[in-house]
Amino acid sequence: MDSLTKILSASIELFTQYGFKTITMDDIARRAGISKKTLYQHFANKQEIVNEAVVRHKNAACEQCNIVMQSSENAIEAMVQMLAFMDKMNKQINPMALLEMQRYYPEAYAIFRSQLETNDVGMIRENIIWGMEDGLYRPEINTDLMARYRLETSLLILQPNLLVSQRSDLMSVALEIGEHFLYGIMTPRGEKQYIKFKEKYLKQAAAI
Repeated sequence: MDSLTKILSASIELFTQYGFKTITMDDIARRAGISKKTLYQHFANKQEIVNEAVVRHKNAACEQCNIVMQSSENAIEAMVQMLAFMDKMNKQINPMALLEMQRYYPEAYAIFRSQLETNDVGMIRENIIWGMEDGLYRPEINTDLMARYRLETSLLILQPNLLVSQRSDLMSVALEIGEHFLYGIMTPRGEKQYIKFKEKYLKQAAAI
């Protein structure tokens, strides 16, 4: 593994686990197993590392979601698999990470929001259109609005609010929000598919 990959992998691990505020350049160098001199050869400061780590982490997540979409039987299976994937991510993330990025690294947060707009909203929109064409989602849905709505509600658990009071709540609240969204857009035929795939993927995810 080259030095740059080590740095970014270590940074993503640290930021995910501990948030952004308390992590230092020393912490990153130590976790990456490199000297600070090597670290500074790649990045001038922590801001640059945060920016690049956010891009790499989001790209990896989007790539995984694309694999799920392409391998799924239908739109419902794809959406349920994405819920299971997000559940896995929520088990690893510090609930304060998004807030700290927004507050202390606004440049990185702007990059994060831009990627959501470019990649995530488009992916959800494609899923909704796919489900509508197959009769699994209601045909009158405003696809762009619902795609944005789904994305914004999925981020609620990572913001200070009345929904999540402790880290253990993250998974259950995220799944509840995802299920609420799906029942709002599914047809009766889609609901039957959801029950089947929920049994297969979400109960499996909850057991991990």
